[in-house]
Amino acid sequence: MTARSVQHDSFSIDRDYDFPPARVFAAWADPAAKKRWFADTEGFSGIEYALDFKVGGLESASGLHPEAGRFTYDAVIHDIVEDKRIVLAYRMTMDGQPISVSLATVTFKPTASGTRLTYTEQAAFLDGLDNAGPRREGVAAQLEALAAQLQPSTAQA
Repeated sequence: MTARSVQHDSFSIDRDYDFPPARVFAAWADPAAKKRWFADTEGFSGIEYALDFKVGGLESASGLHPEAGRFTYDAVIHDIVEDKRIVLAYRMTMDGQPISVSLATVTFKPTASGTRLTYTEQAAFLDGLDNAGPRREGVAAQLEALAAQLQPSTAQA
């Protein structure tokens, strides 16, 4: 039998974008745009993605990693303040086994040159199958992909 454990951790990432909050927020709200920077992750195949962007709405993503198996992400959106804030809770699995449950808060604040996005995650990592280090790296990579998505040449790609 697998030993059961839980490790609690949290982290925040700040990222500045040279676009107004409405444009950055829209990249989180539009299912096609979010799929491109959030779910179409390098190294994964068979990616499936869905987003019903509303309070109480569901978001899901899954994909197969050749070395680690199928990962799934299932979220419930708990709070939306247009152009200002998104709060969601999500569960991740690897080959059907739960690896974490998290609360994520994303804020969008105007700056002189655009938007300061702050992503904060509070997580329960389960049974030693994940931890905050790789999760933080993954979120940071997604926020970099968001930066590329916001560029005019790729925004409609």
